[in-house]
Amino acid sequence: MSVSPSVREVLARRIAGEIILSNKPGATMRKWRELFGVSQTTLSDKMMLSPSVISDYESGRRKSPGTKFVRRFVWALLKIDEERGGRFIREFAKLTSSPSVAVVDLREFPIPVRVEYLCKAIKGEVVACFSPPVKEVLGYTVVDSRKTIETLSGFEYAQLFGATTERALVFTNIGNENSPMMLVRMSSLKPRVVVFHGVKPDEYSIRLAEYDHIPLIYSALPTEEQLVKSLRKLYRVALRVKLGRAVRPPPKVST
Repeated sequence: MSVSPSVREVLARRIAGEIILSNKPGATMRKWRELFGVSQTTLSDKMMLSPSVISDYESGRRKSPGTKFVRRFVWALLKIDEERGGRFIREFAKLTSSPSVAVVDLREFPIPVRVEYLCKAIKGEVVACFSPPVKEVLGYTVVDSRKTIETLSGFEYAQLFGATTERALVFTNIGNENSPMMLVRMSSLKPRVVVFHGVKPDEYSIRLAEYDHIPLIYSALPTEEQLVKSLRKLYRVALRVKLGRAVRPPPKVST
């Protein structure tokens, strides 16, 4: 079954852009390679390289790859998937035409936003990993916790991270059955911070967050609507800073 060139091009741009913009390009390369289900050996064969080159980039032993290498890397992943029937590309096409019902809001900040500003915007309290090296996030995704756990496949979960994993993953509508932190714990993709809205994290969730060294934040805003409005306001503040306009940091939230 053939795949639309436009879908292939969109996916290629997304992968390349995320690698180039990432603070850890090697880790991002590994993320996409594993999502495609391609081994280092298979990928290096397609790129006509030694497997050690791929390994060195992914482990950080080599410096950030150049645009030509990234282009070859993306081409090889897509070519391998096409030779296997194009399953990954077709699934991506399906998701882009029908966004996940679990996603409430998803945005990339125009500039890095300090975690302390994020906390103030959403009335957040850090309940795990109080002094992490994490200082900034590059975006956020708000998801319905129950729908995420019940309906998302592994690839759909990866789509929650937008252009980068260096973001806040915000869970709303949290039930008592399963902790959203278990979903994070089981995935190779880790957000920079996790936010629980409306329900204080239990001891189990806190332990999981500390095990993965992920700051866990509790948002005390009354409603999901206020949460989304507050995050969008933070986005607008970041945009004003990007454009060089005056702001009053950090933004206050009216409840």
